[in-house]
Amino acid sequence: MRIAAIYDIHGNLPALEAVLQEIRQAEVDHIVVGGDMVPGPMPRETLACLLDFGIPVQFIYGNGEIAVLEQMAGREPAAVPEQYQSIIRWTAQQLHPEDERLLAGWPKTLHVRIPGLGEVLFCHATPRNENECFTRLTPEDCLLPVFEEVNVPLVICGHTHMQFDRMIGRIRVVNAGSVGMPFGESGADWLLLGPDVQLRHTSYDFTKAAERIRETTYPQAQDFAERYVLRPPSEEEMLKVFTRVELK
Repeated sequence: MRIAAIYDIHGNLPALEAVLQEIRQAEVDHIVVGGDMVPGPMPRETLACLLDFGIPVQFIYGNGEIAVLEQMAGREPAAVPEQYQSIIRWTAQQLHPEDERLLAGWPKTLHVRIPGLGEVLFCHATPRNENECFTRLTPEDCLLPVFEEVNVPLVICGHTHMQFDRMIGRIRVVNAGSVGMPFGESGADWLLLGPDVQLRHTSYDFTKAAERIRETTYPQAQDFAERYVLRPPSEEEMLKVFTRVELK
């Protein structure tokens, strides 16, 4: 069995379409969407694309889904900085009541047994929290308490939009990176699992994708197209940012 782990799509439908094309070519049996499918410029289209793909898909929620669901319930999400409130409100307005029920039913984590890898735990950020930040540079002693009660050999996470593959104590932890908002090289990052772990990077037509995103009514469409499709921030830049907010 081969599983594709795709994280942090953020409504970037052109990036998702490119990844799904490679997933089909790789003869994947199952897809795990690891949270933060939303917010983003094409939320309903992204959800429909995944549900209609024809390969079994399982979802877990991320901090993005939590914020959008709070907004749909009539509450301003307190954890969202002011500069991002408009995109949460816009995304909530695009989704329908049946979408809300679907997102609300997604679990926080998922366990899947994969031949060659054993039991794998999928979470958005860390097994205990969908908001905690850590990177390939976070000291191991800060992370050992986070993973001490995890009884699997492999954990797949996302949230910080940068791929890595590292050991934390006895547990291998792999970050899938981001399909829709990568930090580093332009493109879409994801994982192919079984019987080993492959860090994948998919290129696509960035100019055409940027045009499609700019044509939406997403409040920050121009910035999204420039910053996350055409010229993403460097990994070095973002590692400095996350050093200020990561687990201590």
